[in-house]
Amino acid sequence: MIATLLLSCAALTRAQGPADAIALEQQQKWAEAAQAWKAVTARNPNDAAAFAAMGVDLARLQKYDDAAAAYRKALKLDPNLAGVQLNLGLAQFKQGHFSAAVTAFRAVLATDPKNAQAGTLLGMSYYGERKFDLASQYLEPASKADPANAELHQLLAHSCLWAKKLDCAKEEFRVLLQQSPDSAPTHVLMGEALDGLGKTPEAIAEFETAAKISPKEPNVHFGLGYLYWKSQKYEEARKEFGQELALDPNHAQSLAYLGDIEWKSDHPNAALPLLQKAIRANKSLRIAYLDVGAIHLGQKNYKEAELALKEAVKLDATQPDAHYQLGRLYQALGKTADAEQELKKVRELHEKADQGVAGKMPAPADNPNTADRK
Repeated sequence: MIATLLLSCAALTRAQGPADAIALEQQQKWAEAAQAWKAVTARNPNDAAAFAAMGVDLARLQKYDDAAAAYRKALKLDPNLAGVQLNLGLAQFKQGHFSAAVTAFRAVLATDPKNAQAGTLLGMSYYGERKFDLASQYLEPASKADPANAELHQLLAHSCLWAKKLDCAKEEFRVLLQQSPDSAPTHVLMGEALDGLGKTPEAIAEFETAAKISPKEPNVHFGLGYLYWKSQKYEEARKEFGQELALDPNHAQSLAYLGDIEWKSDHPNAALPLLQKAIRANKSLRIAYLDVGAIHLGQKNYKEAELALKEAVKLDATQPDAHYQLGRLYQALGKTADAEQELKKVRELHEKADQGVAGKMPAPADNPNTADRK
């Protein structure tokens, strides 16, 4: 019995050596290999290579936090150990720790400026941080080096669009449309880029194509409706907002702009419930508060008007229209000094450049492969 126990302990000891850890890796027994490397580091806490190897096996098990800890320990022991800084960046990237990933990938490029993998991953990490201008600087050479990689072109196109590098965005979407001409999302993004360049009619054509290809694509009808609204084609816009609402009855932007059309058409009683429903769905829609305030002002509901107009100013104080409406409100209330202050702001403010349809559509999320609704 004692002899058997001694033999088992001896076998365990042998399994904890570097050669046995490598053998376990060759058998793709990542958990056992990681334990073997852990035993090696327990015997020799200064073995940087063992910590690095343990990190690789932990990453294969998708235990990225533990892998990153092992990589950091390896780098502390040997800052020049090949490949570890890149692996650390990957482990951080996989966890969505984009700032930490940026630090690691920049360290790789500091010693190896031609490391294409590190450059690409740095661009993707900047994208994850929503630093789109920096992302585009690293994703552009990566896309040129791999022209058939649609994912890279998509990330670069989004980065350029949100960094307002609209010529770059337009070119990337053109490439994507050549690769996949029936992609509704790409037509939408091309439309956003064209609208940002001031080519609204061409943008409308792209959105119309997207709507034909995929009539149930989320936000396509809203985007097309917004471009019609922007072009003062209110009946066409009304139809598109209605189609978006048929797909999503609580689509806040469509409710708000449809309400705005009703107000502009001198139908305040039809506009008000649409605008109020939009606010319940999304409390950050300035146009909805502005129109609600204007409607209440016209109906002499001054308290409700002031609350709505102040909220519109709070959301964007650089727009003169809400200040103008507040000035009118204070004039009606006999608050001469307050009215003059608001009207003075109107005179001082310059018209803000139009945000374009891209600013109204959903923005990219923190994850480079997903997007969320604004």
